Amino acid sequence: MSRLFRPARWDLTALLNAADARAPRPERHVWLVRLVQWLRQGSAATPAEAGTGASPGLRLTHLLNVLERNPAQAAPVRELLARSWREVDGAALLADTGFSARHDLWGELRERVLLALLPQTPDTDDGAVLLHLLFTDAGDAAWLQAIDAATLQRVAAMLGPEAAGADAEHDWRAPLGQALVWLVSAVRTAAFSPALRRRMAPALLAHKPFDQLTPAVEQLRAALAHGHTAQALQHAAWLRALLQACEQAADSVREHLATQGVSADILFDVAQLRARCRRVDDILALLLADTPAPEFARLLATLVRGVHERRSLRALLAGHYGLLAAKMAERHAETGEHYITRTGAQYRAMLAKAAGGGVVIAGTTLAKFALGALALAPFWAGAAAGLNYALSFLLIHLLHWTVATKQPAMTAPALADKLADVRAQGSVEGFVDEVAHLVRSQVAGIAGNLALVVPVVLAAQWLAQALLGAPLVGPQQAQYVLDSITLLGPTALYAAFTGVLLFASSLVAGWVENWFVYHRLDSALAHHPDTVARLGAPRAARWAAWWRHNISGVAGNVSLGLMLGLVPVLLQFVGLPLDVRHVTLSTGQLAAAAAALGWGVLGTAAFWWCVAGIVAIGLLNLGVSFFLALKLALRSRAITAPDRRRIYAAVWQRLRQQPRSFVLPPKDQPSLS
Repeated sequence: MSRLFRPARWDLTALLNAADARAPRPERHVWLVRLVQWLRQGSAATPAEAGTGASPGLRLTHLLNVLERNPAQAAPVRELLARSWREVDGAALLADTGFSARHDLWGELRERVLLALLPQTPDTDDGAVLLHLLFTDAGDAAWLQAIDAATLQRVAAMLGPEAAGADAEHDWRAPLGQALVWLVSAVRTAAFSPALRRRMAPALLAHKPFDQLTPAVEQLRAALAHGHTAQALQHAAWLRALLQACEQAADSVREHLATQGVSADILFDVAQLRARCRRVDDILALLLADTPAPEFARLLATLVRGVHERRSLRALLAGHYGLLAAKMAERHAETGEHYITRTGAQYRAMLAKAAGGGVVIAGTTLAKFALGALALAPFWAGAAAGLNYALSFLLIHLLHWTVATKQPAMTAPALADKLADVRAQGSVEGFVDEVAHLVRSQVAGIAGNLALVVPVVLAAQWLAQALLGAPLVGPQQAQYVLDSITLLGPTALYAAFTGVLLFASSLVAGWVENWFVYHRLDSALAHHPDTVARLGAPRAARWAAWWRHNISGVAGNVSLGLMLGLVPVLLQFVGLPLDVRHVTLSTGQLAAAAAALGWGVLGTAAFWWCVAGIVAIGLLNLGVSFFLALKLALRSRAITAPDRRRIYAAVWQRLRQQPRSFVLPPKDQPSLS
């Protein structure tokens, strides 16, 4: 049986001769699979088309020509199609295909994984399953919709029901009417759920559009059943107006989430509701069309697209995390503004903040060596290192200092925020200005970090030598440092991996802040009776405000520290020997190693390969995290590929024409108040 689903070059004559309407259902459905495979990628339709890769549309035309010339072959094909259509639940096909019975995003995600992994049988009356077996290629919807009207009329005449009277017309309309009932029922059920109902704009619900959907559909069905075309058109217009009002109400949920925190499950429900409204409109177009065949082809193409999207993990995540990505980018844009310098005064302030961060990282470096001397088990060694990093990064955050590598993932969304209208005059130029400001800020951050981490570590080493008779970091540890951060080893790979962790920490920060806002924890902290009773109203308000402004920083710094310590250990446990290389920490380690080995190490090639390694670490830490964050931010703002290329070209042109602007601030630019 599995061979029947493989793309193959079927002989059309043999295929038509094999059509048997009396065959069991699995065999009939397999025959349909073969037919669609022949249309899509079978043998050439005619000798003239041999070797030309005839399109499905040309093969369909040839198929119709053959059937019209050979009534004996056309009859069993028509009977087979008619029987298959009768046995498929047409109403369920129209009402359920492309939609989920799940009520949450994670349940849908699990179901899609199962659909992708488990094979499906052709012995089914489920129209969605049959469509997926027939139209396995993602491009099938395109060629179905591209079939011209004349060919569609020939298909309807040749392969449609043999009877063309009023009863047959009512028969094909009946499942469409039932599908309308089920679809509007699902729309009303979703809209009346507490999660959506409480977040819709009250003004948009004043006329109760969801309550009127079912009566509008019943009136439309009654008019069609009695042949009252004019009344049916009026009821259809009223139903479309109600659907538009329902979609506007659903959109107001997204507006609420944008200000009050995003929920992926609620976004999933909104997307399902809107998609069902569009399906109702598609069915109305088919029901009321003077020539139904083109509308049926469009609806079939929509169903095929729905089947493929229903099984696509990428479509699910891209569709329902778009607003979450946009909100994370927006929150990071607000935070990232603090990391971008535009004037000489701001540039010097960044140097000072980074210098403070360098002092703390120097202590972090020495503490790392001390923890290493304890010879803990791998997991606990990673946990101790992670806590060391987390506490250090958190201290830097609380002191309002900075670590250079934390900047890119936060500032990239601030850059993308300048591209709200990428086609507006001056928008790209303003973005390039922000890129220059950002790169200067990174230069200041790295320079400030390294300017203090090196002398502080050297001073600690020499002080320990003077007071204790031995440096804090000995020659054996120093040699390990030279071997681990040299550019001749896997340093570049580890540095890029660290950039991924830096970006991941920004995602954690955005997710935690969104969770905090969505659940209104700042309001709960400020006004909950227990909190007010323990802290007093003024202190509770200050505590709530502090968490509201710092939750992202705390989550990002703590998560980054723990990931730097624990992720390499966990990956090594499963056989992936990845490690982390952080530019400021690595520089501090190299300074400690140089102090332990003495001035003579400066004349060795090993030392300078480590210096080159630090340069690579810095570039990759910053570059990878910035690239990933900018990609997320641009996607959240729906920046198209041509616009992205135009942006990149503008940045490259500025770099060639004004390279100094990427390193030093403008001399005469006034300070911003």
